[in-house]
Amino acid sequence: MTKPEIATAFSNGAFDKTNDFIADDAIWEVVEEDKFIGKNAIVDNCNQVGQYFKSVTTNFKTLNVISENNKVVVTGTAEFIRNGKRISFVSACDLYEFNDSNQIQKITSYCIQAK
Repeated sequence: MTKPEIATAFSNGAFDKTNDFIADDAIWEVVEEDKFIGKNAIVDNCNQVGQYFKSVTTNFKTLNVISENNKVVVTGTAEFIRNGKRISFVSACDLYEFNDSNQIQKITSYCIQAK
C-alpha cells in the first residue's frame, strides 16, 4: 500500500489493513481527547473503536488526501447511524507522519462533533 492508501484506510476505520504499517514506537494523538503511545496501545484502541463501528452503520466520506514526502493529510466526515437514526456526525482531519520504512510514526487527529 502507498502512504496515501494507508492513511485513508486508517482514517476510514479499516484498521485491520493498516496494523502492519504502524511503527512500534508510534504515537496517535486525538487532540483534546486522548493520546496512545506505542503500536500496541494504538492497535488496542483501534480494536475498541472497531467494535463500536460494528454496532452502528457507518458512512465515511473522504474529502481530501494531501501527500508530500513523509506526510499525508486526510480530511473527511463520518456519520454513525443506529436504528435508522443519526447518532453522531464527525468532521475530521488526520495528519500522518511516516518514517523511512513506510510505517506510520505519528498521527494527529482533529475531530469535531456536530451539535
